[in-house]
Amino acid sequence: MTHAKYFASKLVGCLALLFLILGIGYEMSFGNVFLIALVLGVLSYVIGDMMILPRTNNIIAVISDFVLAFAVIYFMSSALTTAGDIFNAALLSAVAVAVFEFIYHKYVAASGLFEQKAGKVDEQNFAVETSDELFPYEDE
Repeated sequence: MTHAKYFASKLVGCLALLFLILGIGYEMSFGNVFLIALVLGVLSYVIGDMMILPRTNNIIAVISDFVLAFAVIYFMSSALTTAGDIFNAALLSAVAVAVFEFIYHKYVAASGLFEQKAGKVDEQNFAVETSDELFPYEDE
């Protein structure tokens, strides 16, 4: 149930941003904007939030979300519409989605959705042990 709540909040936020930019600014129909927001929301939640964010930090996840948002918006806009300035629309939308994702990741991190479980081993806490001895047994 928690994943449904976080996905729904991501979908509503992306839909609002994309409608403001693509729908009102670039006169794209609401159906096309909704389809783009749905595809972007699903891919971004699965790839960005469930795979990349728990393994890395917020900045890397936001960068990957920006690249994913630009690719999805650019290719879907070019396939769905005949608008003239798709590159700028996709770039502006991807920047807005990346800012939204930065705030969204802070919200998700504060909720503790992707915290490590108690039994799970953190690989980053292991350190290499070194010594001054090159040969532990001297030839006598």
